[in-house]
Amino acid sequence: MDPNRRKRNEMAAQRVIKGLESRNMEGYYAESKEEALKKALELIPEGSSVGWGGSMSIKEMGLLDAVCSGNYTVYNRDICKTPEEKRQTQLQIFTSDYFLCSTNAITEDGVLVNVDGTANRVSCICWGPANVVMIVGMNKLVKSVEDAVSRARYEAAPINAQRFGLDTPCSKTGVCANCKSPDTVCCQVLVTRYSKEKGRIKVILVNDEMGF
Repeated sequence: MDPNRRKRNEMAAQRVIKGLESRNMEGYYAESKEEALKKALELIPEGSSVGWGGSMSIKEMGLLDAVCSGNYTVYNRDICKTPEEKRQTQLQIFTSDYFLCSTNAITEDGVLVNVDGTANRVSCICWGPANVVMIVGMNKLVKSVEDAVSRARYEAAPINAQRFGLDTPCSKTGVCANCKSPDTVCCQVLVTRYSKEKGRIKVILVNDEMGF
């Protein structure tokens, strides 16, 4: 990465971390995916129960492989064979010690914005798991909540709709149509501006492009 961009990201991350702390959340900065993985595993004690929501970021950095092969009780929704089994696993995830995910966007002052289809991810961010660990690439940093919502709906949502082969207007055009398609992934919009439980949400900012 260009040294100037690296310096900019580090300075911007420190501002975000201060914003997160003012909102009762924890923030960390990692120079690389490897450093972010090390920090995440430091935050998750061995023996903890762990689950996750849909996130390319936690896969890209190797966090899922690490917890699945480590000394943890893993609730793995990705290996469920039936809708009933998947629902049961998701309910277990809701009561887990640690929930792993990313965010669709984060503002300079530490507000998190997420758009979800089935709400399993945003519900766990809101309440349920004792801790939430988010892995967030600096490519998801935006100026305002309005910019964050725009990024979530006009960038992340079309890519995810295409990735899952969904029948939505944005999967065909790459542009949000504010649709009411049965396949829409924009059913809920969550803005997390404060955490009632101090330190429950832990955000690791990574000096890299990660996820969508």
